[in-house]
Amino acid sequence: MKWLKRSLFRKLLAVMLCVAILPFLMASVFAYRTISSSMEQQVIDLNQDAMEIISNNLKIYFEDLNMLTGSFYVDPQLMKYLRSTEVSAFQKLYIYNKVNTMYISRPEFHGVQYISRTKNLTFTSSDVGNNEMKKMLSDYDEIEGEATVYSVKKLGGKNILLIQKNLVDYPGATILGTLNIYVSLSEIDKVIHTQRLQDSAYFLMINEQKEFLYSSLEQATGVEPVHSKMAGIKGSFAGEMDGNKGVFIYLNNSNKTLLFTLVKYVSDSLINAPAYKTLNQSVVILLIAIIFVIIFAVILSYFIILPIKRLLRNMVRVEQGNFNIQKESQRLDELGILENRFYIMVRNLDEFMNREYRYRLELSTAQLKMLQAQINPHFLYNTMQYIGTVALKAKAYDLSDKIAELGSILRYSMDFRTDVVKLSMEVKHIEDYMSIQLGRFKNKLTYSMTCHPEATSMEVPKMLLQPLIENSIVHGIEKGRGYGSIRLEIDLAPNEETGKQVLLIRVIDNGKGIPAEKIEAIRNEYLEDKLHYGDNGIGLINVLQRLRLLYGSGFTWDMASVPYEATIISLTIALDKTGERNE
Repeated sequence: MKWLKRSLFRKLLAVMLCVAILPFLMASVFAYRTISSSMEQQVIDLNQDAMEIISNNLKIYFEDLNMLTGSFYVDPQLMKYLRSTEVSAFQKLYIYNKVNTMYISRPEFHGVQYISRTKNLTFTSSDVGNNEMKKMLSDYDEIEGEATVYSVKKLGGKNILLIQKNLVDYPGATILGTLNIYVSLSEIDKVIHTQRLQDSAYFLMINEQKEFLYSSLEQATGVEPVHSKMAGIKGSFAGEMDGNKGVFIYLNNSNKTLLFTLVKYVSDSLINAPAYKTLNQSVVILLIAIIFVIIFAVILSYFIILPIKRLLRNMVRVEQGNFNIQKESQRLDELGILENRFYIMVRNLDEFMNREYRYRLELSTAQLKMLQAQINPHFLYNTMQYIGTVALKAKAYDLSDKIAELGSILRYSMDFRTDVVKLSMEVKHIEDYMSIQLGRFKNKLTYSMTCHPEATSMEVPKMLLQPLIENSIVHGIEKGRGYGSIRLEIDLAPNEETGKQVLLIRVIDNGKGIPAEKIEAIRNEYLEDKLHYGDNGIGLINVLQRLRLLYGSGFTWDMASVPYEATIISLTIALDKTGERNE
């Protein structure tokens, strides 16, 4: 009960809910029991009326089947062959055609069989295999007299209806043969299915022995024991099926064609459906009452515990780093004094955090400028060596150009007065840098660049591109095969959601590549959120950290590598419509 002891609002709400809920619960239980006790007889009466309709339809169907067995008598030629003891091919074919015609006349017939006593032959047309037919023949009981006999047989593990009728040579009493018709229960299922409801099941039993013929369920568990409980033409009794309680409703039907009993099981859940509906309505009313109680409790607690909740809410906002808290209360009591002291504390804390942030920002700027002053010794050494070689071999024809390009590179790199430049200046710097590198590598290195015309006016951090290109040359080309190609792609794309421009920069080389574990290590270093120092000057990690510092969530990057095919470093920077960084 700690949750209740620690909240005044919960205590107030619990008491009011108890007062509102208990009377409603008592009234709902009483209404449910009253309605449930009065619904059972109504369900029985309604279902017996429906069963009368089904029973009449079944009676018509059975009479139709019985009349079909007499169709042999209307064919004089057939009767002549049936009386004859001669066994000729033509007579056998004629009799078989008649049997087959009867078989295909009804889709629910599994087979039609005529057993001739005059010819001692059997004529069969069926959709089952020989083995199944033999099983049915072995289960065949010879009948006597003129009556039509109905019985239940098994075919493929399922019940079927067997209709047997002796053909008598009228006006005499000689039995010419026996006609057997094996009927599936599909038509019976259609007749019964029209009145089938959820949570209910129908069962059909035939003849005086109450043979179980049909069930609307896959399994008819617990149906046979109901025989002893039937008394009279129709009635009902309580029982269970598959562990569920309910009511069995039965109707005995006797006519000149066939005696049968129709049984229907209705579960208690269906009988009590109206009671459930009433109960659900009561629950809805109860929920509405609970809502009103909660609203009333909230209004009442507004003047009691609102200042404390407001103070707790503001504390959470401060914990999340939001110091923009406005004083809302003008109360002069103890809670008002507590809120006033809290707002003074938050304001002082906000001023302290701002001073600390500005200090760290200035420190980071100083670190970046120091890193800009570091020029790669490896680059300077190779460049000067290359200029000396050019001067010796080419007699100083290209020396002035290369020295001018090198001077431009040094001036650009050592200009500490600006941190942000136009992208066009970065592109010019890369062109000077790559001119020297292409000369140093001669035909072993190729370089290409595409740049969106409008992108050149965008402002970007200084020394953004050179570390990426240098990384591809040193780690991709030099440490690989010693030759390869580098491509720089700069493009602009609109962001329809934010209304800002997105600057896309990709550096692609076909050098040695970067192993997957190295890429993962770079991602982990990036997550450390700190600058790195070393012999490589402003390296890849530092470039990424600078961009994150400047653009925050507006900057994303990705890296993928397939050795000696393509190593791609992608930078995405969200800019506003003027090309300035996203603050």
